[in-house]
Amino acid sequence: MIALYSEAHAAHAPAFEIFRGERVPCFETPQRAQIIRAQLQARGHAMGAPHVDSRSVLAQVHTARYLRFLEGAWAQWLAIDADNAGRQPFPSVWPVRTLRSDVEPANFTARLGLYSMDNGAPLVEGTWQAAKAGADAAASAAALLLAGERSVFCCTRPPGHHAGADFMGGFCFLNNAAVAAQALRQGGAQRVAVLDVDYHHGNGTQSIFYDRADVLFASLHGDPRTEYPFYLGHTDETGEGAGHGFNLNLPLPAGSPVHDWFAALDVALSRIMVFRADALVVSLGLDAFAGDPISTFQLEAADFLRLGQRLAAARLPVIFVLEGGYAAAELGVNAVNVLDGFEQACA
Repeated sequence: MIALYSEAHAAHAPAFEIFRGERVPCFETPQRAQIIRAQLQARGHAMGAPHVDSRSVLAQVHTARYLRFLEGAWAQWLAIDADNAGRQPFPSVWPVRTLRSDVEPANFTARLGLYSMDNGAPLVEGTWQAAKAGADAAASAAALLLAGERSVFCCTRPPGHHAGADFMGGFCFLNNAAVAAQALRQGGAQRVAVLDVDYHHGNGTQSIFYDRADVLFASLHGDPRTEYPFYLGHTDETGEGAGHGFNLNLPLPAGSPVHDWFAALDVALSRIMVFRADALVVSLGLDAFAGDPISTFQLEAADFLRLGQRLAAARLPVIFVLEGGYAAAELGVNAVNVLDGFEQACA
């Protein structure tokens, strides 16, 4: 399987985040992609670099003013005070409910809050560079599939599935899975399915495609009544307008056993088959692993091989996009187990 990787991801390396009221080292680090790359190379997977500029697709997935803000955010932060080079900006106000979001404030911190769903996407100087490289990889993967490849893995970070059309959050800035799906549609695929297996619901991906019938979004994740991102991911969210019936959420209680997780996966794959997708994008979150520090599902390394095998049974061309997963030591084995399980079942 071709794996797309760019060293640009390492430019996004925040020193800390705020977790449960404390300043802690970031869970989402450059080490994640580096560990997976090492495992990919050890098992003989072909490595490539992104070769498609994603800007035209990004303009269809994200709003113009959000992209403009994100690309220029660090320069705007430094313009306030040159000493900000040594500080990470965090939002402190958000336009909830009766507050307006249609007028972009002049104040930088207010703009940061306007384009953030939480304080969980810390910005640094290289954030745009890293996020753009991830989007380029997603667009490149779509081009490879359209040219005849059976599967491609985007070994990229930061992740993307919490990023909506006009907001960042949960370590995510640009929605790579949405970029991949939109690029496939643009390239001729009539129907594309996005399957999100991250422990945390892909709220951004759902919202981007919620009113569309050409992209099916299916997700199995921790119950949002107790698990991040809390405000989306319930079973009654089935799409709206033309998209009604094309959104499937399969929330599971925290701590759910492996059997229940795979039962939910089978439901999602069955819906994808009924949808008659031409291609599949997998938001490959690996935080369903039993040892993940911020999640509570129970999958072990061998279960990720099984996941790859189940995905192969759909007999669709697949783009795997790296999302979450924060048990760094085991991340490479779990990620490549999915890819190897997929390839073994396709052989």
